[in-house]
This record gives sequence, C-alpha cells and structure tokens, in this order.
Amino acid sequence: MSRYSKDWREISMEVKEKADWKCAKCGADFKDKKSSRKGNCLQVHHWNRIPEDNRPENLVALCNVCHLEYHRGRKGNISIDQLSLNL
Repeated sequence: MSRYSKDWREISMEVKEKADWKCAKCGADFKDKKSSRKGNCLQVHHWNRIPEDNRPENLVALCNVCHLEYHRGRKGNISIDQLSLNL
C-alpha cells in the first residue's frame, strides 16, 4: 500500500508549477522539455521524509540528481534503489 495520497500527481504538479519548473537546489530549468538533459526530470521531495505530509512548506521541487543527493545523505524516506526506479 502506497503512503502517497491518491491525489499525489496533482499535488506534485502544483509544486512544480509554483517552482516555475526549476530545481530549488541547482536551478535546472525543466520548462522546455527539449532543453533538459536526457534522463533528467523534476521531482517533488518531502523535507520531513513523511509522504503523507503534503503541506506546501514540506514539499520542494528538485531535479532527479539533487533529489537523489538528498536521499543518499539519508535525508529521504525511500532507498536509493527505490528512487532510481522513479527515473
């Protein structure tokens, strides 16, 4: 059973749109999909590592590279292997 809410797709889209489709850490721009490097994407990270907590202040848009860095630093709620499956 997923810990993510049923409306996670809509919530994550809102976070990405509010971030103007840019990574909050490195500034990578995903507005023009042609300009993003192959394999890179914009994801949404839960700061407190609780997927059920979708308060706006707990969510941040990160490119997959920066998102993976947070999870490698043990700042995430899923393993690196699970995260790589989302790429």
